[in-house]
Amino acid sequence: MPVDGPLAYLFAPWRFAYVSSHDPAAACIFCAAASGGPQSLTLHRGDRAFALLNRFPYTSGHVMVAPLAHVAEFSELDGETLTEMMLVARRLVQALEQAYRPHGFNIGFNLGEAAGAGVLDHLHLHVVPRWRGDTNFMTVSAGTRVLPEDLEVTRDKLIRALGDARA
Repeated sequence: MPVDGPLAYLFAPWRFAYVSSHDPAAACIFCAAASGGPQSLTLHRGDRAFALLNRFPYTSGHVMVAPLAHVAEFSELDGETLTEMMLVARRLVQALEQAYRPHGFNIGFNLGEAAGAGVLDHLHLHVVPRWRGDTNFMTVSAGTRVLPEDLEVTRDKLIRALGDARA
């Protein structure tokens, strides 16, 4: 919906606390998740890339694709890894369409702190399903996200749907 008059801004101060809290001395969450296990919320592991649920999702079904290699810079990704990441993202979109029937998707990389990257040393691609009218003010006004489903339920649904998604 177009905004009449001056441009309006919505502030989300909770997001800054999240993106600025990364401890460089801590183990890489993506390298740890690549090893698998149910606690990692990993959905798929390929030869060069893997997919996992975002532990702090914007919406139900918010997933990420990361290279298995610990790579921080987009320019450091080799062509085979980038290709596999995009093919995995395509499978995730198909699985999310089957499991959740979203109206659209946000798909992209947040490269660097200024771009909102919460983890700077291991790049990753976000796939976020979106529905008409899914924007609400709970996050902005109360610092709370409303997710209608437990992450383990989401993981199980997507693992089943990924089994049906085309490679």
